[in-house]
Amino acid sequence: MLYIVDTANIEKIRHCIEFFPVAGITTNPTIISKERTDFLSLITEIKAIIGPERMFHIQVTGQTADKMVREAHALRNIVGDNLYVKIPIGEEGLKATMALHKEGFHITETAIFTQQQALMAAMAGADFVAPYVNRLDNIISDGVNVVSEIVTMFRQYQLSTKVLAASFKTAEQVHKISMVGGHAVTVNPEILDALLYHPLTMYAIDDFSADWESVYGKKTILDMVEEETN
Repeated sequence: MLYIVDTANIEKIRHCIEFFPVAGITTNPTIISKERTDFLSLITEIKAIIGPERMFHIQVTGQTADKMVREAHALRNIVGDNLYVKIPIGEEGLKATMALHKEGFHITETAIFTQQQALMAAMAGADFVAPYVNRLDNIISDGVNVVSEIVTMFRQYQLSTKVLAASFKTAEQVHKISMVGGHAVTVNPEILDALLYHPLTMYAIDDFSADWESVYGKKTILDMVEEETN
C-alpha cells in the first residue's frame, strides 16, 4: 500500500519525507489555502523537496472542463513529471478526465462517495480514485465497505485504476483500508505518526537500552568498534 501525505506545509513535508516511506504528496484548495502563501512558489518548493520520483497530486479549481484542462497544462509546465491532476467527480470533471487521459496526463478523481462514481471515473481514464472514508462514516455510511466494493469492481473488470482512500480521522480506519485491499491512502502527518506509535514498542526499546547500559554503560556498538580500530 502506498502512503501519501496530505499536506502543503513545507516543514511537515520535509519531516515526512525524511522519516517515512512516503510515495508522494496530495493537496487540495483547502490544504493549500491554509498555508496563506503564494501558490506558485509553494508548489514549486514542494516539488523541489519531494523530487521527481514521488507523486504530486494538485487539484484544479476551474469549474468547467475547458478550464480544468487548461489548468492541468499550466500545472504540468510548472511541476513537470509525476504530476497527478486532481479533478472532482462530476460531468465537467469526467469530460476533463477523458480529454486529459487522451493527452497522457495522470489523473486522480476526487470527492468520491459512491462505488459507481468510482467506476465511471475509472472508465473515463483516472489513474486513482479518492473515496472519502471518514466523511462517509459521518453520514452513517460504511467508508471501508465502499472502498472494499470499489476494489472488488476494479478487479472484476480488470481495470488498472487504483483506490487512493482519503479522509481519515484514526489509524484504525487506515488499517481497515489496508485489510480490504486499498491500493493507497492519503493521510495527514499526525495519522502517519499514529500508525507508527505503540506504547509497548517504546517500553521494549527502553528495556533494550536499560539492559545494555547495565553492562556497557553509555557506550554504543559504534563507540566500541571505533575504539578497537583506532
